[in-house]
Amino acid sequence: MTHERWDAIVCGGGTAGPVMASRLVESGRRVLLLEAGPDYGSIDSGRWPSELVDSATIPTSHDWGYASGDELPGRALLYERARVMGGCSAHNGCTVSWGHRADYDGWALPGWSADELLPLFRNVSQRMRVRRFGDDELAPLHRGFIEAGVALGLPEVDDLDTLVGIPGVGAEPSNSPDGVRWNAAFAYLDPARAHPGLEIRDHTLVDRVLVEHGHAVGVRAIGRGGAADLPADLVVLTAGAYGTPAALLRSGIGPAAELRALGIEVVVDNPGVGRNLHDHPALQLIYHGSDELHLRTAAFAAGGRPVPDEQGFAKAASSRCAGGGFDLHVFPDTSLDRRPGIFVACVTPRSRGAISLSSRDPWAAPRIDHGYLSDDEGHDLAVLVDGVTLARRFAARPELAALLGDEAKPGIGTDPSTAIVGGVIHYWHPVGSCAMGIACDERGRVLGVDGLVVADASLFPQTPRATTNIPTLVVATRIAELLSG
Repeated sequence: MTHERWDAIVCGGGTAGPVMASRLVESGRRVLLLEAGPDYGSIDSGRWPSELVDSATIPTSHDWGYASGDELPGRALLYERARVMGGCSAHNGCTVSWGHRADYDGWALPGWSADELLPLFRNVSQRMRVRRFGDDELAPLHRGFIEAGVALGLPEVDDLDTLVGIPGVGAEPSNSPDGVRWNAAFAYLDPARAHPGLEIRDHTLVDRVLVEHGHAVGVRAIGRGGAADLPADLVVLTAGAYGTPAALLRSGIGPAAELRALGIEVVVDNPGVGRNLHDHPALQLIYHGSDELHLRTAAFAAGGRPVPDEQGFAKAASSRCAGGGFDLHVFPDTSLDRRPGIFVACVTPRSRGAISLSSRDPWAAPRIDHGYLSDDEGHDLAVLVDGVTLARRFAARPELAALLGDEAKPGIGTDPSTAIVGGVIHYWHPVGSCAMGIACDERGRVLGVDGLVVADASLFPQTPRATTNIPTLVVATRIAELLSG
């Protein structure tokens, strides 16, 4: 151990880490925040790369390089995660949605009901500078999508940042003031950077948690100066749904047989660590695009307005939707080769997968298996089939057809089930791999170890019907409140 000691070490500067670090410092603790990627300082530093700040398109830099394995035969799917201060909040499409109140009530955990979380949703959205797109800001593709949805009979709604949303179509709220992707580091860390109780170390990977006599006493981290043991009274893991369980497993906290197979000493047999991993399974339909789309978009951009990749948004109920509400997200997007597309996601998935270690090496990527479409009743596949059918109805409407052109992928006439089974992708919303009630208690405390807390999206027992940026910030805020009294 070094001579330094902290009241708390926050492991991971992604979406949740800045919330946790700032709140613990405000409560009077001396806090060390560790981030594996770079920290570019405050928004005013001028050092942030433009692709991370510009909210119009989704960046591909600063990626961890995670990818699928044997679970998707014949293809490799990238599981993009941002390795930078602010994490995926510095990488995402800025779409703001909260989900439905039934999502959080369904967790059935004390302190986590929709009514109890609602003030936190409001506060987080304010901190993240959520805005509305004006009518004159809607790019042609997104305007056409909204008009097509209304023509199909969907009500035009503005309820994504509530917990009472209904099926409908409209322009999404967005955490993009003045075209800036307002990430968690800007919102939470910048106001705390000058606090004498906060120390930030970037380019520092957390190898494992150090445990003595059943209590976390610090972490082993690998930074610019090599490996070091860093002592603390409290360790908070905010490395995300992939990184947090991987750190626990390297620490000897997880399923005992799995740890022994890798030669890792079992500190705590916690079978829930790494289990319950899930994401919203999805499919992207890609179109050739039309000359009309290019002409309209060029004219729109000529007026000095940005052309965001994400604006229009629809929520819909499949034939499997129970109890009202919605179970599908459908929205226009842009493929990596800049062709227009329609993205479809099942937001009530029942399939479950797992995170496991491929090696004891902390730099080795974990094995990531979301278990897509593996639920016994075929629920997730059935929901997506209805979603693809709806997306094609959108694409056939004249308001949108003139812009999209013909379907290039999976292709006109391709059976939806065949397309989904062979092309299912993720929605960049992994959750649940250290879930409350499974690996942790309702206060985020890792079962079997005192002084060790999880405070990120890996805590979700079941994913909400939402883009998970705002819900993750809410979860981190709730855990910070519990730790701060």
